[in-house]
Amino acid sequence: MTTSVPSEKTKVTSGESSSTDPLFHIALIHPEIPQNTGNIGRLSLGVAARLHLVKPLGFDITAKAVRRAGLDYWKDVDLQIHENIDDFLKWTEGRDCHLFSTKATTSFSKTEVKEGTVIIFGSETKGVTSDVHKLFPSVQIPMFQRIRSYNLSNSVAIASYFVAQQLNPSWMSPKT
Repeated sequence: MTTSVPSEKTKVTSGESSSTDPLFHIALIHPEIPQNTGNIGRLSLGVAARLHLVKPLGFDITAKAVRRAGLDYWKDVDLQIHENIDDFLKWTEGRDCHLFSTKATTSFSKTEVKEGTVIIFGSETKGVTSDVHKLFPSVQIPMFQRIRSYNLSNSVAIASYFVAQQLNPSWMSPKT
């Protein structure tokens, strides 16, 4: 079962979503660190993306650390929770999906996205299973000096701005 949670006060269940479709989707499979998820929630609100969390989570979604990292924005995050990986995979069917992975050899800058694209990230310490890895085209964030990986919330921010820039270039222009 998938649960969409547009705010703490309003809950929509059974795969329903909020009234407007997001520009794109950010999916975290089994995130472990609440501060990362809180930061990503705040980011998703700022870039008009829906945040998807795939259980099991490494923390309680109502944990103070998640709310603290998202500051007072957490209640406004367009949040959809998938009860397990199978529910999430069913939801992704027919969607344009891109898995960000340290195992990928293609740069995300070579990727074309479209409205409704889903960018997928694994857990901070384990990534995704090999079975999930085989289901989606995978891309990496290039690094000048090869390190193991960037922090999850930093990776999501880099990818999100790349997607937002492709989908709505005028949005990325400075506000005057």
